[in-house]
Amino acid sequence: MRSRTDDRDHALELREAIHRTGYYPEVVADGVSSAVAGEQVVSFYVHHEPTFERDEVRRHLSVVVLTPTRLVLAHTDEHAGDDLLPEPYTSTSTEAIRLDAVKSVVVTRMIANPASGPSFPAEAVMTIGWGGVSRVDLEPAGCSDPDCDADHGYTGVLASDDFSLRVSSAADGPDAVAGLLAFAESLSARTHTG
Repeated sequence: MRSRTDDRDHALELREAIHRTGYYPEVVADGVSSAVAGEQVVSFYVHHEPTFERDEVRRHLSVVVLTPTRLVLAHTDEHAGDDLLPEPYTSTSTEAIRLDAVKSVVVTRMIANPASGPSFPAEAVMTIGWGGVSRVDLEPAGCSDPDCDADHGYTGVLASDDFSLRVSSAADGPDAVAGLLAFAESLSARTHTG
């Protein structure tokens, strides 16, 4: 739930933020460090998200890192033992995307009581698209004639939402919302085409 952004290398602050989550910090930090590959950490965001599965709590940690040339995403999940790995284990997946490949940074801010004027967002969602994952939502097309039974084909939307993260003041604290917005602003500034 931390974000940092300015011209310094924030690798040490990133490691400290990962350690503060208490969620297998050495495992997570090792995976993130490997993916960052020695580049300067321009900005980062760490989000710890526990989920409930029957009688157990499963934890998920997302780490988003901005370097001068890349966007690095890391996700760590914990798993109960299974047939292949009988003891509990973690899985860390990382992805590095060239900044020039990022096509969109969508930020949605939810403001409570908007009639009262501007206020700090109660929630924020950051969605980043680079074309790695596309979703097609199709539905049968129709016309305005209620008696028409012709086949009008399909209509739909092609959406790119490769990564999305939602935080709220109620669940994650106001610092988490501010941190996500700061990271999104830093990423947006480095992906503009002007």
